[in-house]
Amino acid sequence: MHLGVFTKYFIPFGNFIVPILLWTTNKDKSEFIDTHGKEAINFQLSVLLYTVILGMISFPFFMFNILGDASLYDVFHHDGFNINFSDGGGFRTLIGASFVGVIALIGFFLEIIFIISAALKANKEELYRYPLTIRFIK
Repeated sequence: MHLGVFTKYFIPFGNFIVPILLWTTNKDKSEFIDTHGKEAINFQLSVLLYTVILGMISFPFFMFNILGDASLYDVFHHDGFNINFSDGGGFRTLIGASFVGVIALIGFFLEIIFIISAALKANKEELYRYPLTIRFIK
């Protein structure tokens, strides 16, 4: 179930579909399988939530830096509105993009490390609790 989340690179939403299918079909076989299935699903839901939050935080930052001094009227009515990267806003946008990109890259590598660690623990028949995980399914 833990390694099944890597199907997201081949199947859209495979990181949710495969673990949920494996968990629901096998959860009654043992408490061990039930616990690991819940952990894998909870971790993927937590990663989704953290990704949405990061996107929500970064979107206004980029929009305000790209739009500069444009008013909302200019944005919605397109009255001579131009995006200008030649001023300081373009540099701030680049710094902001770099910061958000670094945070996303760190999160990506941590996700892979946590998933592999969970799979190795499950292979040794040990329980594993993902760090930074919200327990949506108890």
